[in-house]
Amino acid sequence: MIHFLKSTIFKLLLAVLIGILLGFVVGEGFMNVVVTVKYILGQLIFFMVPLIILGFVSSSIAKMKGNASSMLGSALGLAYLSSIGAAFLAMFLGYWLIPQLSIEPATEGLKEIPPLVFRLDIPPVMSVMTALVLSVMLGLATVWTKSRLFGTLLEHFQKMVLLLITRILIPILPFFIAANFCALSYEGAITRQLPIFIGVMGIVLVAHFIWLTFLYLTAGVFSRKNPWLVLKYYGPAYLTAVGTMSSAATLAVALRCARKSPVLKDEVVDFAIPLFSNVHLCGSILTEVFFVMTVSLLLYGTLPTMSVMVLFILLLGIFAIGAPGVPGGTVIASLGIVISIVGFNEAGTALLLTIFALQDSFGTACNITGDGALTLMLTKIESKLESPTQKKETAMLP
Repeated sequence: MIHFLKSTIFKLLLAVLIGILLGFVVGEGFMNVVVTVKYILGQLIFFMVPLIILGFVSSSIAKMKGNASSMLGSALGLAYLSSIGAAFLAMFLGYWLIPQLSIEPATEGLKEIPPLVFRLDIPPVMSVMTALVLSVMLGLATVWTKSRLFGTLLEHFQKMVLLLITRILIPILPFFIAANFCALSYEGAITRQLPIFIGVMGIVLVAHFIWLTFLYLTAGVFSRKNPWLVLKYYGPAYLTAVGTMSSAATLAVALRCARKSPVLKDEVVDFAIPLFSNVHLCGSILTEVFFVMTVSLLLYGTLPTMSVMVLFILLLGIFAIGAPGVPGGTVIASLGIVISIVGFNEAGTALLLTIFALQDSFGTACNITGDGALTLMLTKIESKLESPTQKKETAMLP
């Protein structure tokens, strides 16, 4: 019991509860402080995200040695297949269930969030995608040049970033989550907006768990390992994603969860988890596809044709790779094809963004949890790519 009270998951649950309760009772003056704390902590978290990606992905690729290019291609392929697979699941559910639903949106009347007391901007040294591309380039270049010096430097940088995660990022996450839920509770989104689309969100949430079940069962069959030995450690990561609505902000916790699994290799985890957090968005894509169909019927009186949806899904899987790991990032990255292919106008895109934001936390949690299944598959692929000498060295390790 004492161990549970000290655990990350308990702290996150407590942060959610405190945030919601405070939002119901506090006044405008207190909320000025809350939104300021939320903004500053968010700035600090997102400042560290490119460093985490650079520290873990580059070093992990360098450790892959001759397998680096194959591992990267395998990871991207797995992420894309999972994302569009989830999207096709959403499409079939949409054609089946959406016509049977009666939804009336009510997005007006929320209490206005007070302004910041003061603004402290901490811009990242580079964007998430720049960090991801730079990490891949550095890792591959280190492999191709066989540079021991640079490999050692990348390994030390990874250890430095890990200390920043442990001593700075993990401790401030509960406060960031509490501030997020306090703001949602204060403005009335939790009590007023959420019930409007409760039926739609319920379907989407069930679809998330269906897809996660499929992913982990597939990973278990493919790897011949028990997938529960990965999934059971993902509770804190799932809850952190629900609280932050951001795969980027959840990255540190996800790394910690995956590292606890006895069936995942640390070097594969350090490579795969930061990479998948940016390119594997199965939950967000599943949600967006279902909501695009819902909004289309709601505003325009008809569901998109299947040919339109198939093209939209295939392109969405590509566009999502460049989506920022922040709340609503998937929709923001795909607005171009939402408008050009599905035919949404300003009203449609505004409503899509609104209802997507209401459940974005659960889509992000699905993304993060699904990363564990793909990492299990990638661990199996990595073992197949190992040379006989590498396998012998691995077997000799304690």
